[in-house]
This record gives sequence, C-alpha cells and structure tokens, in this order.
Amino acid sequence: MRMSKKTFIIAFAFTASLAFSQVAIGKDNVTNTSVSLEFGTGNKGIVLPWVNGTTNSSPYITGYTGTETIVDGTIVCDVSEKKVKYLKEGTWFDLTGSPTFPLTVKDASNNDVTITAFSTIDTTLQDALTEQTTAKAAIGADGATDTKPGILVLTDKDKAMILPKMDSPHLNIKNPAPGMMAYDTNKKQLAVYNGTVWSFWKP
Repeated sequence: MRMSKKTFIIAFAFTASLAFSQVAIGKDNVTNTSVSLEFGTGNKGIVLPWVNGTTNSSPYITGYTGTETIVDGTIVCDVSEKKVKYLKEGTWFDLTGSPTFPLTVKDASNNDVTITAFSTIDTTLQDALTEQTTAKAAIGADGATDTKPGILVLTDKDKAMILPKMDSPHLNIKNPAPGMMAYDTNKKQLAVYNGTVWSFWKP
C-alpha cells in the first residue's frame, strides 16, 4: 500500500510527538528547546478549526456534543460570524475586529482593493465530511493521557507553540483560508484572516 506524502507527514508528526514531545513542521527539527510545536518558513500559515457558532456558556461551541468542557485558550474560526475567536475565562474574544465598510486593503500584488462587505466563507470543503469526534493530536509530555477537547492540543506546561513566521503575511500568503494565523516578522504582530480581511494584533 502506498502512503501519500500528506498522510506520511501527519503520521510522522504524530509519532514524533509521542517520542520526543516536540514537533517541527516544515523544517528538519525544533530549534528552540522551549517549543512544543514549531513551523518552518515558506509563507504558509496555520488554519484554525472552522466552527458554526460560539456561545459564552457551556458547551461554548455550537453543536458540540462531547462530554469534556471546552477549555480556555481554545482558538477557532467562527464561520457564522466570520471571526477568529479565542476563549478566555468562559467568554469568547474576537481577534478580527469589526471592520467598517467600505474598507481599502492591499491585495497579494500590493494594490489597493476596496471591500464593501464580508466575503462568503465557502464551507463545502467540510460540509460533506463526517467529523471523527475522537480525532486529536496531543503533543507534549502528557500527550498520551490528555483529555482536553481539541484537534491539536499542546500539553506541556513549560513550552509554547511558535506560529509560522513571515514578512507581511497579508502580501505573501497568496490564497489565505478563513481562520489562518501567522506572525508578521516585519510589523512584529499576530496576523489573523477571517475570510475577508487580515487583522493585526500587537500587545
């Protein structure tokens, strides 16, 4: 049986997470000992899970039927509201803001483009699929025993995730997907894409 390259990479990452508790994606190895998950270069972001709604009371994600409570620190792309959100103290916080239209932004060629409304998020990629409720990758020392709900859970208490890093993600990621995140090394800001516009966060 021939294994596809994507399947092999996922299987390798999962195996590596159990063996070493540190995973590098898009590069040969982790270069920082304080990191659970580190990405390489290549003008590619990480895409957050798409959900069809969020609430500020348990179960927190619309339609979630699992028995575990969604935990603080969860980050999702809410396609019903076209927002990237994270859960803090049981309340969702918007990372994308509420733009005022019309809005002028730069396209991938650095030309000005006027946007008059939110773009429709095409969810047909996931609509026909049946979610595997047990699907999960847990990276870290407690990866084998972790019970928190999530597709990707980093279990280490002394390590962090480094987002994909690049200069000007809004110009260099040619076809961003809703829920994409990256770190802008030029502006030193977190960049998130809601399917229509990029938003930038700096403490």
